Amino acid sequence: MKEYQTITEISGPLVYAEVDEAIGYDEIVEIETAQGETLRGQVLESSDGVVAIQVFEGTSGIDQHASVRFLGETMKMPVTEDLLGRVLDGSGRPIDGGPDIVPDERQDIVGAAINPYSREYPEEFIETGVSAIDGMNTLVRGQKLPIFSSSGQPHSELAMQIARQASVPEEEEGEGEGSEFAVIFGAMGITQEEANEFMEDFERTGALERSVVFMNLADDPAVERTVTPRMVLTTAEYLAFEKDYHVLVILTDMTNYCEALREIGAAREEVPGRRGYPGYMYTDLAQLYERAGRIEGREGSVTQIPILTMPGDDDTHPIPDLTGYITEGQIYVDPDLNSQGLQPPVNVLPSLSRLMDDGIGEGLTRADHGDVSDQMYAAYAEGEDLRDLVNIVGREALSERDNKYLDFADRFEEEFIDQGFETNRELEETLEIGWDLLSMLPKEELNRVDEDFIEEYYREDAGGETEAEATAD
Repeated sequence: MKEYQTITEISGPLVYAEVDEAIGYDEIVEIETAQGETLRGQVLESSDGVVAIQVFEGTSGIDQHASVRFLGETMKMPVTEDLLGRVLDGSGRPIDGGPDIVPDERQDIVGAAINPYSREYPEEFIETGVSAIDGMNTLVRGQKLPIFSSSGQPHSELAMQIARQASVPEEEEGEGEGSEFAVIFGAMGITQEEANEFMEDFERTGALERSVVFMNLADDPAVERTVTPRMVLTTAEYLAFEKDYHVLVILTDMTNYCEALREIGAAREEVPGRRGYPGYMYTDLAQLYERAGRIEGREGSVTQIPILTMPGDDDTHPIPDLTGYITEGQIYVDPDLNSQGLQPPVNVLPSLSRLMDDGIGEGLTRADHGDVSDQMYAAYAEGEDLRDLVNIVGREALSERDNKYLDFADRFEEEFIDQGFETNRELEETLEIGWDLLSMLPKEELNRVDEDFIEEYYREDAGGETEAEATAD
């Protein structure tokens, strides 16, 4: 291990030092200031004679008299099952007042990519207890399904609800027996108030016992934000693929993570891409998102729910745009539904889960799930279109059929979407509510539902009869 006192420049979160040996990319560095404080960093760029170091704790206190030591290894996360129930900072150090972590092993935070040949196709249901997700945009083990939100929306409340309610339904006999469920929550750039709310909710509901929480606050160094999700995912992979847990990873807020990338890129004087973000941001996000999945022969799984706030509620912004290319769908938190007081304000029309069809149907979910979802989606979309027409011609000008669809749209929001942040609905209850709503419509309008399901589940007394049937009665 060599020690240098050759710092030549300090630029934002970066320190440049001259060296006389080859230094590896991503190598961990210790910087000792003149005041005796030891800071940690990572080699961001290495060329002949000069290295650029990003300092996790910030560059305050560093001057040309500081000493730089290269440790000859990349950053590693100490992992053990005993992490469950612990709260760590953004770089993996305990901040909950508990004992030091005694790791089973230390794993590289970059992780090893899953060989595509060894990937197992995601097709097993995760129940979140949220009807708008379970019923209409089902989450599947090994999937990456982001939540698209905007500033001021209750995405944090939705994240907390999913974290405490999410579960893996009982396996079919002989499948995955003994697999446990864990949640790993990674917060990046959140305020102290948000952090307090998360911790109070985790402790109040007992969800902390099966969770690992990583906290990077808004006043923490931006550089640490680039490490936090990698710490989170390394822990998730260990629990999933070595300890057979089904792990749900919640990352919030990916926008803050991307802002940190932009800040570092500006300090390095890189040529910017769209809206000033680095041109490699797509690759960087893919390295994180693609760590979700299942591996053949392993019981565990890593499922991701990244949360991002869209600047200006613009889904063409680079962050949601690139995220949408990589992930398998998205859940939209809608400002208009939020202003109406719906909890959670999930708009199912632009939302999508591309793996939903593979995770529902036979086995643990009811066979009518897909038909109910398709029919409710079509009916709600028609009701939404008719709302625009009502603003022009008035409700009295619409037919009886159109009025039924308008009533359906209203009740769909009031009874299906609006369940509150404290309500945990089983899938069976979600589908029962769906059939109550579909039974408002005449049977002949249910053109996306199998006739056998209509015969079994349709409620004749729910007001769905046609005018001819009413006259005959």
